[in-house]
Amino acid sequence: MSIFGNSIFGNKAADAVANPAADSGAARPDEQAPASQKTDAQWREELTPEEYRVLRQAGTERPYTGEYWDTHTAGVYQCRACGTELFTSNEKFDSHCGWPSFWAPLAEGKVRYIHDRTMGMDRIEVRCGTCDSHLGHVFEGEGYGTPTDQRYCINSVSLRLVPRDTADSATAEG
Repeated sequence: MSIFGNSIFGNKAADAVANPAADSGAARPDEQAPASQKTDAQWREELTPEEYRVLRQAGTERPYTGEYWDTHTAGVYQCRACGTELFTSNEKFDSHCGWPSFWAPLAEGKVRYIHDRTMGMDRIEVRCGTCDSHLGHVFEGEGYGTPTDQRYCINSVSLRLVPRDTADSATAEG
């Protein structure tokens, strides 16, 4: 089913974001607050001004300026704000739009969708399913030869790439 069906439009920005840690019992005092429960002051302290502008204020970086728009490194792309794994290099493709493009997220529920009518446009905003940070937008029917006919146009500053060799090393050591 397409994400552009009616079900997506019921997912409004004001909807609560599920806290996966909620079922695991009380948090230890030395643990950070879940990303979705951080205050604006905490976000401002943890993020650079550009990261804050894009992730927390739904800004957009200029095209062809981000770190990952033309990267071909194999690995996993995490949310820069909370570390949730969102996309992999397997779904990344060259759309030549100036931002990293993916044809699907890593798994269902990793991202959430909001009907965005800002700037005189009608589009679908993509947010991190864990911390509700703005990632970018998803478009459909543009004619790219991808399995989903969708383009997740994501700001580089919203992501952190963990190269496959680094991820494999961490798994082997753990």
